[in-house]
This record gives sequence, C-alpha cells and structure tokens, in this order.
Amino acid sequence: MANQTSENEFILLGVTDIQELDPFLFALFLTVYFVNVAGNGTILKVVISDSRLHSPMYFFLGNLSCLDICFSTVTLPKMLENFLSTNKATSFLGCISQLHFFHFLGSTEAMLLAVMAFDRFVAICKPLHYTVIVNPQLCALMAVTVWTIGFFHALMHSIMTSRLNFCGSNHIHHFFCDVKPLLELACGNTELNQRLLNTVTGTIAMGPFFLTLLSYFYIITHLFLKTHSCSMLHKALSTCASHFTVVFLFYTPVLFIYIRPASGSSLDQDRVIAIMYTVVTPALNPLIYTLRNKKVKGALNRMISKKL
Repeated sequence: MANQTSENEFILLGVTDIQELDPFLFALFLTVYFVNVAGNGTILKVVISDSRLHSPMYFFLGNLSCLDICFSTVTLPKMLENFLSTNKATSFLGCISQLHFFHFLGSTEAMLLAVMAFDRFVAICKPLHYTVIVNPQLCALMAVTVWTIGFFHALMHSIMTSRLNFCGSNHIHHFFCDVKPLLELACGNTELNQRLLNTVTGTIAMGPFFLTLLSYFYIITHLFLKTHSCSMLHKALSTCASHFTVVFLFYTPVLFIYIRPASGSSLDQDRVIAIMYTVVTPALNPLIYTLRNKKVKGALNRMISKKL
C-alpha cells in the first residue's frame, strides 16, 4: 500500500470480520447507545433540575453521566457507520482526534471515580465535618482538575502518536483509533510512545484505582469498628455499593488491556474487552445508580409525576 495513502487515512476493521453479522450488531449497538444516552441524559437532567439532589455526591454523579454520554459518543457513532458502510476509512486527523477524546474522557472518568470515593469517605467517616470539607468550591475545583488533567494526558498521546511514521499497512485491527493498535502500524522506534503508555497512562489509571480502594478500606474499617447498628451499617454500605459496582465494571477491562504488553495476538481480545468499557459499562451506569439509589428514584418519580 502506498505510503501517501497510509498516512492520509486508516481503515478500521471493526468488531468482527464476519460481514453477515453487521446488521444484527448495528441494531444491538444502536439500542445500547440509545439506552446510554437516554439513561445518562435522564440522570443529568434530574440532578440539575431537582434541588434535593444539589449536593456533592450528585454533582459528581452528574459529571459521570455527562462523561459516559461523551465517552460512548467518541467510538459508537463511527462504529455504527462502519456497520452499514463498505468504506471503513477514517482520516488521519479524524483518527488522532478520536484517540485524543477517547483518552481524555477515559482518564477523566478514572479520576472522577476516585473523587467520588473520596466524597463517600468523608461523608461516612467524617459526617460532622462533611459540609465544611466537601464544600461547593472544593467540588468545583476537583471537577475542573480531573477534566484538565485528563485533557492534557490525552494531548500528550495525540501529539506523540501524530509524530510517528506510518509507512506500512493502514488497517487498524480495532473499531476505533487507540494508541496500541496504531503503535502496531508505526514504523521506526516507538519505544518512547510505549513507555509513555505504560507509565503515564498506567499512573493515571492505577493511581485513582488505588486511591479508590484506599477510601473503601477506610470506609469499611470505620463502619465495622465504629458502627454498632446493623441498620446504619446496611444503609452506609448500600450508598457505596452502586459506586463500587461502577468502579469494578470500569477498571476490570481497562486494567486487563493496558497492563499487558502490546502484542499482535492480543488485538482480537482487546477489541472484545474494549466493548465492555466503551459501550456496555456507560449504558449500565445509570441503571446501577437508579436501581440502588432511593433519592434518584424519588427524583425520577417526581419528574414523571409532573409530566403526567
């Protein structure tokens, strides 16, 4: 393939090589995307409109819903388009842009989940000081900080990847542009890019993950040592269950992909696992929070009652 062609565009090979499955997969992923946008959009609307949910916990939940909508929108529309199109090409600039926003929103969500764990830690372990510590100014500062760090982390990857030379095949064994599949296509030395992926992205992912685990360790320790009422213990644990479930669903596939060294034999597995955290998890998050959170369910019921 000509060098000029491979540098001007890439071909996304998609989820599967079996073209007969494309109509079914299109309908399936379109449904999941609709559930994601409708569910997270509803939570975002409820959090903004209901004054009873104007607290730090639901402020961060609104941020999470916004992130989930944007995160899936980075990859799913292009995937859906490729299911129906014989031309699966994407421009070089479009590919780098998709890579940027994927890492921007993904790393921001990882850090936001750690912030939400910190919020639960203060609420449960230091309830008398909660409103003083987690005040509106701190909430705004933490939200701006995680979004900003996420943006510059992604900018690093997009700049470094755009400087690579792609002189061989332009076929990406994935359904979206990511660093690892692009490194497989690059010619020349990619050691620095690989090192940045392992160290910086690893830190962005593992740092918040360990902070989240640390917050829950202190929460559980505090509850079992200080709480003598079973009903209070159950109530406190139930408020954390939704968030911990989201953390588990988000981090399990992410860690599985990015901790392993890049290898051509793992690309098919990477595509399947990537569907979990780019498609499935964002759609499940609103269901997890609405089914387990009485305040969100109450706000939804009030909003539906007003419309009826």
